[in-house]
Amino acid sequence: NVVTEFKEAIPDAKIYVYDNNSSDNTAKIANESGAIVRKVRKQGKGYVLQQMFSQINAEVYLLVDGDSTYDVKTAPELINAVLQDGYDMAVACRKAVDSSSYRVGHKFGNKLLTGAVNKIFGDSAKDMLSGYRSLSNRFVKSFPINSTGFEVETEITIHAFELKMAVIEIPSLYKPRPENSISKLNTYSDGIRILLVIINLFRQEKPLVFFFIIAIVLALISTILIFPVLLEYLKSGLVPRLPSAILSMGIMLVSILFVISGLILDTVTKGRQEIKRLKFLEL
Repeated sequence: NVVTEFKEAIPDAKIYVYDNNSSDNTAKIANESGAIVRKVRKQGKGYVLQQMFSQINAEVYLLVDGDSTYDVKTAPELINAVLQDGYDMAVACRKAVDSSSYRVGHKFGNKLLTGAVNKIFGDSAKDMLSGYRSLSNRFVKSFPINSTGFEVETEITIHAFELKMAVIEIPSLYKPRPENSISKLNTYSDGIRILLVIINLFRQEKPLVFFFIIAIVLALISTILIFPVLLEYLKSGLVPRLPSAILSMGIMLVSILFVISGLILDTVTKGRQEIKRLKFLEL
């Protein structure tokens, strides 16, 4: 089983299995295989990581989903990237063994969401949603997890980008799930949640760009509304569509307020990011 394979690959490691309300014999099998088993009552991967990081203190953390899809042989390489090479995060970049390894929706969603994060935060991640990665102690101790579900991988990635951490992606084989094993990841609902997390973190970490985009959209709407009113005024000197003129003016004022809000929040965000970065470097 997975625990036995990892014990053989990394014999010096302590192996913890966090049982998140599984309905099979996961906890029993893991315990019999020599793992330290703990339960997390609140449903969701984010809750699991919150409890894990608060309970365990280690030099390096290796995270892996217990579904037998990830290649155990990559574990030493992921660990050494942190311990020996000085990276704060090493991500197993999945290479599918065959076409059945990935559900079509998952593969497309991963590319779409990873591309969106790269575009917004200016980085070049290839597999943001991989569930197999190693983290340094200072990464874990500087990371206040807010996510509750599978969107936590997105939050981890953006946290690394924002603090300018040293990150490496290591190619790793990705196998099909075993028979009778069902993924808890829902392509649509979890995809939407991940997208909302990206938008929220975009607003928090890049407020000037975020609010400026909204301001431009509002300014365009205002211009479209006022254009025929101006044409009529230039022709006849009259303003027959007074409600449209008032609405346009109101929307333009809101657009200006969004720009001002973005400027103020950008200053606050840069100060917060500097403090976070300094605290991270102190660890």
